[in-house]
Amino acid sequence: MSDVGLYLRRMVGRDPGEEHRASTPLELLFDLCFVVAVAAASTQLHHGLAEGHWVAILQYAMVFFAIWWAWMNFTWFASAYDTDDVPYRLLTLLQIAGGLVLAAGVPNVFHHYDFAVVTVGYVVMRVAMVGQWLRAAREDPAGRGATLRYAAGVSVVQLGWVLRLLLPGTAGLVGFLVLLVAELTVPAFAEARGRETPWHPGHINERYGLFTLIVLGECVSAAAVGVQSAITDRGLSTGLLVTAGGGLVLLFAMWWLYFKHEATAALKIKQSQNLLWGYSHYVVFASVAAVGSGLTLAADGETPAMVVAFAIAVPTCLYLVTSGYLHGLLLPGSVPVVTLVTVLVLILATAAVAGALGLPASVVVIAALVTILLVVSIRTAQRAEAAPAS
Repeated sequence: MSDVGLYLRRMVGRDPGEEHRASTPLELLFDLCFVVAVAAASTQLHHGLAEGHWVAILQYAMVFFAIWWAWMNFTWFASAYDTDDVPYRLLTLLQIAGGLVLAAGVPNVFHHYDFAVVTVGYVVMRVAMVGQWLRAAREDPAGRGATLRYAAGVSVVQLGWVLRLLLPGTAGLVGFLVLLVAELTVPAFAEARGRETPWHPGHINERYGLFTLIVLGECVSAAAVGVQSAITDRGLSTGLLVTAGGGLVLLFAMWWLYFKHEATAALKIKQSQNLLWGYSHYVVFASVAAVGSGLTLAADGETPAMVVAFAIAVPTCLYLVTSGYLHGLLLPGSVPVVTLVTVLVLILATAAVAGALGLPASVVVIAALVTILLVVSIRTAQRAEAAPAS
């Protein structure tokens, strides 16, 4: 990377094989600011479910897409073109500001189905991303084709998001789905020909892992606040302690399942697989945050046990299925499918009988089932890793 000046570097594709490539302080700051939006979405999901507003699930999924997609696009761009100079930092600051605007607009989505502020924040982030792509196109001739296609594709879709605000009710939802597909199509369109964007597999793996940790941490924080509020309102009880302990074990088992083995080697195989791996993390991140919302709901103690149990069980099942899929991509034969399906059925069955079983016991049973799956998964992965050598 050649320096043009002390505060300005030419933006060219970084070496995908660069050694010791780690997340930068700016990327970590970006993640921590983005988790504000994650926390806002999780909190509103919690309130919506507590009030019996089931549409909150759809609203949560829609808002989380905007958070995840903006985060993902910056992450992959930074892996390939991080110059860490003044223009790069300022455009990243603009994206952070957009993320905070998005977070501020989340309550309006849940309370009034008003996406105006969220859309403004999202478009600010994406326009800043267009600026990054155009700069890469100007300064890196070897990758100009892909970078210009990214800039064009992102720009067109942002116009669509703005126009969508004019659509009423069901038409607005249909417009959202169309634009969602369009957003997901842009990377495949941009990478279809010419030199592939030189992202770094090890760096991408680390970035996704770190964001997973941050979202898990946000879950712990939200649940802890819920427990503290419950203690203040009703005092400490055995049921609250059991629920909190079971929730902690559940989150720990979810963490362990994700980090059984790292993805760097598998991410070097082919671009289509990398897109599937990256896209699947929408479910990983959204389900983890939703589990945190469910655990906070459990601490409240004011919602029917079965509703709370399903608020924990459903995102847990989505997480387990997606995590299993990802590990199957990384290491074929490493997923105990029969055990996974059995655990999924038992988790949902536990939620269904939570009214009779009691919420604390239900949370403990769900945590125990996920722990059993973890133990079996570790053994299955060990056999899969040893198979080529035998």
